[in-house]
Amino acid sequence: MHATSVLITGCSSGIGEASAILLKNNGYRVFATARKEKDVSRLKEMGFEAFCLDVTQHESIHKVIDEILKLTKGTLDIVFNNAGYGQPGAVEDISTATLKEQFETNVFGLHELTQAVIPIMRRQGHGKIIQHSSVLGLIALRYRGAYNASKYAIEGLTDTLRLELEGSNIFVSLLNTGPIKSNFRQNALEMFKKNIAVSKSYFKKDYEDELSQRLESNKQNVPFTLESTAVANIVFKICKSSRPKPRYYITKATHILGFLKRVLPTRYLDLILKGM
Repeated sequence: MHATSVLITGCSSGIGEASAILLKNNGYRVFATARKEKDVSRLKEMGFEAFCLDVTQHESIHKVIDEILKLTKGTLDIVFNNAGYGQPGAVEDISTATLKEQFETNVFGLHELTQAVIPIMRRQGHGKIIQHSSVLGLIALRYRGAYNASKYAIEGLTDTLRLELEGSNIFVSLLNTGPIKSNFRQNALEMFKKNIAVSKSYFKKDYEDELSQRLESNKQNVPFTLESTAVANIVFKICKSSRPKPRYYITKATHILGFLKRVLPTRYLDLILKGM
């Protein structure tokens, strides 16, 4: 009997890497991917079957899948769509080009990879697809409009896909992850500096007094922050389950905000969210 195969995107650090390590240590055949060659080389040194995968590139997605299928003789059991980044900035400061760039990675890449593996899973009669959403796929926060929009889009696509795959023995699960220790903040700061014209913004003072300082801080002092292994443990739980749940809340922040979204009128919820 072959080892259960798992393809994970975004394994350069944090959640993707932690998930890959945990699954590999528990007997899964992990195909770990990253966008940069140096990260792929490091993953290979760690003992992974690793590939360079840029989810924004059609050819890259299908080349990696073809290579994996050659190694597994045509099967792929589980996919964890983890690759993504955050683009900070007020909605009025986010150009359409910048918003498209955010969606290319967080939404369109996730969608194309998902679409590519479904026929494989239908053919073999089983499969699991894990989509990495966020607490910001449930609620919105200021200066996170592009990221919010991308995660809301993932929610809509995944909820619909789950209904369409009913009875196929292909299970789709959403991860609504709250604050996790990772390189997410550093990467977000890089995108903020690249794409937001702070000096021309109506929100210049807020950016300088609040947002930039938070992004530049090395302190992981956001309430309820967990290690990346907290997400990896849920991924492992899904992989082991014969019938995984459609949605997993990760961190207390997600549980609290998800509850408030369900019970509070929008106006009252906004008062809370504006203070965050």
